[in-house]
Amino acid sequence: MNKSKAYTGIDVFRLIAAFLVVAIHTSPFTTYSETGDFILTRIAARVAVPFFLMTSGFFLISRYACDNGRLVRFLKKMTIIYGISIVVCLPLNLYNGYFGMEHFLPNLIKDLVFDGTLYHLWYLPASILGGAIAWMLVRKLGMGKAFVAAVILYCVGLFGDSYYGVIEGNTFLCQAYDCLFEVSDYTRNGIFLAPVFFVMGGMLADRKAERKHRGNFGPWAAASFVFFLLMLGEAMLLHHFDLQRHDSMYIFLLPCMYCLFQALLFFRGSRIVQLRSISLVVYIVHPIMIVGVRLAARVLGMWELLVENSLIHYLAVAILSAVFSVVFVWAAALCRKKVLPRFVPSLRVDESMAAFGSGNTDRSWIEVDLEHLRNNVKVLKRAMPEGCELMAVVKAEGYGHGAYEMAACVNRIGVRAFGVATIDEGIALRKYGIVGEILILGYVNPARAKELSRYRLTATLISYEHAMLLDRQGYRIKAHLKVDTGMHRLGFGADETERIAEAFSLKHVKVEGIYTHLCVADSLEESDIAFSKQQIDRFYKLLGRLEERGITIPKTHMQSSYGLWNYPELSCDYVRAGIALYGALSSAKDSTKLELDLQPVLSLKSRVVLLREIKMGESVGYGRTFVADRDSRIAIVPIGYGDGFPRNLSGGKSSVLIRGQRVPVVGRICMDQLAVDVTDIGEVQLGDVATFIGEDGEEQILAAEVADDAESITNELMSRMGRRLKVVARP
Repeated sequence: MNKSKAYTGIDVFRLIAAFLVVAIHTSPFTTYSETGDFILTRIAARVAVPFFLMTSGFFLISRYACDNGRLVRFLKKMTIIYGISIVVCLPLNLYNGYFGMEHFLPNLIKDLVFDGTLYHLWYLPASILGGAIAWMLVRKLGMGKAFVAAVILYCVGLFGDSYYGVIEGNTFLCQAYDCLFEVSDYTRNGIFLAPVFFVMGGMLADRKAERKHRGNFGPWAAASFVFFLLMLGEAMLLHHFDLQRHDSMYIFLLPCMYCLFQALLFFRGSRIVQLRSISLVVYIVHPIMIVGVRLAARVLGMWELLVENSLIHYLAVAILSAVFSVVFVWAAALCRKKVLPRFVPSLRVDESMAAFGSGNTDRSWIEVDLEHLRNNVKVLKRAMPEGCELMAVVKAEGYGHGAYEMAACVNRIGVRAFGVATIDEGIALRKYGIVGEILILGYVNPARAKELSRYRLTATLISYEHAMLLDRQGYRIKAHLKVDTGMHRLGFGADETERIAEAFSLKHVKVEGIYTHLCVADSLEESDIAFSKQQIDRFYKLLGRLEERGITIPKTHMQSSYGLWNYPELSCDYVRAGIALYGALSSAKDSTKLELDLQPVLSLKSRVVLLREIKMGESVGYGRTFVADRDSRIAIVPIGYGDGFPRNLSGGKSSVLIRGQRVPVVGRICMDQLAVDVTDIGEVQLGDVATFIGEDGEEQILAAEVADDAESITNELMSRMGRRLKVVARP
């Protein structure tokens, strides 16, 4: 892993948090100061479990995490760890008579779901339950509302924990909490405590793309210290007035943890994976080590030193737990490397198979460079007039780049307006967690007005009749009004002033924008420039007539990518950037008035899966269109027109980069594969990457070049890349 991408601060603090948990259960300062021990174990150490929960949320919860598989994998992993922990701690359960308690079965169910079968294991069911609740809240409500809901749950928990004394005089509330305590012994559990920290971790994950551009460690560390002092004062006051039923939940714990975690994220370096495993083992086994130290103290006659001296007792337990954990993790790693392959040979992967790749890159794939995408956003924003906002057009799966990857990336860095073609594309963005305005640029069936309202989507009013039908549905809908200034596609006629004015006064549909589309903005021919200026003039004259009728003009836009490139002087509220956002021209032959340093985001890649030696006179592919005029070496690559690589590029009309050199595609392109002549480039091996669009060494094939060869445009080429191509994002 790239060192700059690893969160070393999180890895290191995992171990610190584990030993803080050990301190909670051994009370290191009891021998010397009851107050000091209270501050350490009941205040300072209370950051440990929230930190673990936030760490899980950081890697799990995000408003952009639309794959439910992530949640399933997390829950499965935590359930397995919980099950192992229960088994490991069984001897202690037997020792303390756990299985002889009254009403064993209902108590066992309660412990399994909420409290843990041993006092420290409550964190594991809390993670399972809290993670699921947080995920559901973020999916249903979005990050902001999910945080509010989680804080409400936390506040309910507060009055069953540190603030219990506040409600003791209220009979109704006491009875309500007594009912809660019948189900769970504490409110510091997966319902009331855990969700808010999961959501906070997710909030910080959403901001990580912005973090490298602003802020630093110092202010966040200082803020966490200030909030810790406030939490210290809060806890001491609650303790002084004896208001606490338990002492895990404080008001100032929330801002303290947010700032602390934020500060830790600035520590970047090599990943220390072992610390994660060691800290987990320390957490699980330290109660066994407590019993072990006590047993050793009795046998050795050192009870006064090893047990009654609380600090020595803590150090003995901590050291013993650490040593056991390090040995266990080392032994487990050794077992995986040496023992497991010997006894389970079927799990071994032959090195020759590794050449074919793994995961998303085992056949053919689209690779998107998110750093290039972020660069393009900055470049476009700098080129736009002051006060103008970028609208990222992500229709047709983000022009083939992956709507999720594109929208989530630019949303993280501040883009708050998106353009899509259909209502279903808009709904998908909302389900991905995208915030801001989502404008549907195409037709929306009025029968789907309820969905427009529910998902807070903005419709395009394409005609007077369409606007009336939408309004009659009775749902509050946001809309932009499309004006036909000469393209004669969608939109009100530019001379339909009265009807447009009427659309502004609809009861349920609120017009928040008005726009047109320049149909020859990509051309610098004099006649086309004249036509574009005519369109612009018609649009502004319409706005003037609307103003004369007392209508406040909403947000305006008419520039697409080429509109910005060739008419940068236009002053509008939005620029609808599509192909420019992805760093490409529609055609390699295009020239533009404004030249911007945009970088291509998409690469199209596959792999060599078979090599064939072809004799002179032998043919390759359908129709025998390629007949070798020499002994040749042919590479078979698993990509075809079913993946969006055009069939009319057959017969040597296209080339591909392998090992940094251009080689021709030969024969007819099939639906799922094609052939490449690699005779002239030396040693080609199975698994070599074949680049159809993108860079390899010093060579580059631009999407516009491929589109021109296919007698098409880049927009069509990239949009037609099949859904079966996986999208691999490079951060």
